[in-house]
Amino acid sequence: MANVIPFRGVLYDPEAVKDMARVVAPPYDVIDAQAQQVLYDRHPNNVIRLELGLDRQGDRPDRNRYTRAAGLLGEWLANGTLRRDQKPAVYPYSIDYRVQGSEPDGDRRVLKGFLTTIELEEFERGGILPHEHTQPAAKTDRLRLLEACRAHFSPIFSLFSDPEGTILQLVEKSIDADKPLIDFTDESGFRHRLWSVTDRSILDQVVAAMSSRRLFIADGHHRYETALAYRRQRREQDRPTGSGLPQASGARRSYDSVLMLCSGLEDPGLTVLPTHRVLNRPLPAADRILELLRGEFAIEEFRFDGQGEPDTRRRFLQALRNHGQRGQAFGLALRDAEAYYILGLGSSPRSAPGGSPRDRLDVSVLHHQVLTKLCPSQTDEGGLLYTKDDHEALELVRRGSATAALLLNPTKVREVRDVAAAGERMPHKSTYFFPKPLTGLVMNVMED
Repeated sequence: MANVIPFRGVLYDPEAVKDMARVVAPPYDVIDAQAQQVLYDRHPNNVIRLELGLDRQGDRPDRNRYTRAAGLLGEWLANGTLRRDQKPAVYPYSIDYRVQGSEPDGDRRVLKGFLTTIELEEFERGGILPHEHTQPAAKTDRLRLLEACRAHFSPIFSLFSDPEGTILQLVEKSIDADKPLIDFTDESGFRHRLWSVTDRSILDQVVAAMSSRRLFIADGHHRYETALAYRRQRREQDRPTGSGLPQASGARRSYDSVLMLCSGLEDPGLTVLPTHRVLNRPLPAADRILELLRGEFAIEEFRFDGQGEPDTRRRFLQALRNHGQRGQAFGLALRDAEAYYILGLGSSPRSAPGGSPRDRLDVSVLHHQVLTKLCPSQTDEGGLLYTKDDHEALELVRRGSATAALLLNPTKVREVRDVAAAGERMPHKSTYFFPKPLTGLVMNVMED
């Protein structure tokens, strides 16, 4: 189960950095080359130089972006750009944000949680559970950075069940909500606030309350598996020479834990965005596609002409979300049809009797019941494009850049929990937890 370890976080010194919005960054895996350069140009002390440095001509094994990150980390700690807190703490963190796709003054939510370090454990023990597969190349990159810097710059995003909100209430009652350590609004209009809890009695209560909770990794699988690999490596290095024995029992080291944001599964501020599938390959005519699908789905048509498309699109997207509350449904747009379609399965997923939690997911049903008909070979399916934006998916079809778009409803958090608890992994591009915790607010720099 979750072993919370309060830690002495490393933060930007507010005297050295006046505007936190200029030195933080999104998680590394959502940063493309253009965004990386923008962050580099934003501030000379932006955390991007540590988390995702630029390659340079002439780099070599002993001089590269990983060694430069390690050098900068040491320099910033020495010159006061970064400072380490004096007392172990957990760090309450809130993100006040607008749900993607809503109007400027529309659906606003507040995600709450706390940053801490959590003792690592292998997935087989069942206390910390993944829901996605990982790629070796990404883990190699993260391991090289961890070896060079011995630090976690970006928190893993994890969820725990707290239906009554008792743990977060326990944390919140010990802070002054009106006096955060950090308070700023980022370029997306999201407000980020961070506090620190150092009261030993409160920390002990948090540790005790979390000790019975399982953690589900929402985001950061590569970083977690990298931290496990690094722990194995360091334990091997620290083993007494010639003894063949592991390190002394109970001798916990800094590399035995990893930086995490812990939030409640039931938190109304948590959003899961769908990831839509967009095809750009020759397809049968629209009538033929609908004929192929009619045996499996009830099809609802939303016709439009050139002038009426915006209103039809609005009604179509709203109907898709409403269908998703009652059962499984998918949206379909075709390049040669002036209509949008909802493919409905009703209240029960169309899967084999006794199917696993993974098989009952919308994305699994979509792949088995729709994509296998439209993309009969794995090669065709591998050419899919992905987007989280409803309108981007539909516009690609409307502009003729794609032949079809398949829209999903968001995966429910309880479905992610059920898949993880069953020891399964989600299909590719199933979930996108939102919003993402920022990199650089609090860092875990190992002390041994």
